[in-house]
Amino acid sequence: MIKDKSTYSILIIEDNPGDLYIFQEYLRDQILNPNIISATNFKEAAEVLLDGTQKLDIIFLDLSLPDKKGIALIHEIVKIGKKRPIVVLTGYADIQFSIDSLHLGVSDYLIKDELTALTLYKSVRYNIERGKYLLQLEQSEKRYIDLFHLSPQPMWIYDLDTLMFLDVNDAATAHYGYSYEEFLTMNIRDIRPKEEVVDFMKILKENPVDKEGKFKGFFKHQKKDGTVIEVEITSNLISRIGKTVRISLANDVTERLNYIKAIVDQNEKLREIAWIQSHVVRAPLARLMGLIKILDCDEDVPVKDKHFVYTELLKSADELDEIIRGISEKASKIEINNTTYDFGDTTSR
Repeated sequence: MIKDKSTYSILIIEDNPGDLYIFQEYLRDQILNPNIISATNFKEAAEVLLDGTQKLDIIFLDLSLPDKKGIALIHEIVKIGKKRPIVVLTGYADIQFSIDSLHLGVSDYLIKDELTALTLYKSVRYNIERGKYLLQLEQSEKRYIDLFHLSPQPMWIYDLDTLMFLDVNDAATAHYGYSYEEFLTMNIRDIRPKEEVVDFMKILKENPVDKEGKFKGFFKHQKKDGTVIEVEITSNLISRIGKTVRISLANDVTERLNYIKAIVDQNEKLREIAWIQSHVVRAPLARLMGLIKILDCDEDVPVKDKHFVYTELLKSADELDEIIRGISEKASKIEINNTTYDFGDTTSR
């Protein structure tokens, strides 16, 4: 038989010498060189668990110790166990108690009379790997929480079924004006203008997300003071406390859109000025040029005709002056905003 050559440090908390011997033999039957540490009561177990030099991978716990037992014992071992996997060993097949102990933080529940070397070894492997995964998940969630709350842009998490806010960051409370407590009594419909809610729910129901659950779109939101803003929402599905929820990041693009609208309006005015210059100005200018040619010709021009030409020259000059003043007035009303914006890559929008 090939034994597991991995190094496992195992604490067995058991006051019955016969049971302790069986557990040790079972472990040695499957593991080449296990490091087994034993404790016969809670006091001894606490000394081992509180010893910073002890590196333990898993704890096996009998629930009937001389100095502590049952639920109270589980509470204490979980508290000082430093998140190591704890497997309860008991002689009673109490299903309800096993469920309750799992809720208290126990990783597994084994009946002594049904135990074999293989089932004990499987429990060691499964619960150690599960413990590593849960630790990695906890560390990952902590990093996510730090990024979430430190983000300079508003972010929130909401329930997919009720649409209620489950969490919001400081940037969201500052930008929207609601307190954290107020947000947690609201759902994502409450931050939208009333006239936008029906369309929003339709988009929420019908708009597809990609394979990874990502979604991106533009919406109108309403702050606590009634101010309506334009936002670009980017959201994704995440797992939180064993449930799939949606996390959203809101980018307020109101100022950006207003700036773009101002640029469009300015362009319209500039196009109007360009049209005036190319069409309206040309008419009096063409008349002026024609009249000057008449005066410039060698032939004598009757006085009566000269008077007419001069009159028309003055009229054309006045008309041209009026047009130029109109252009100047329109141009003076165009205010160029020198603020610069980093719009980023808009090709995917």
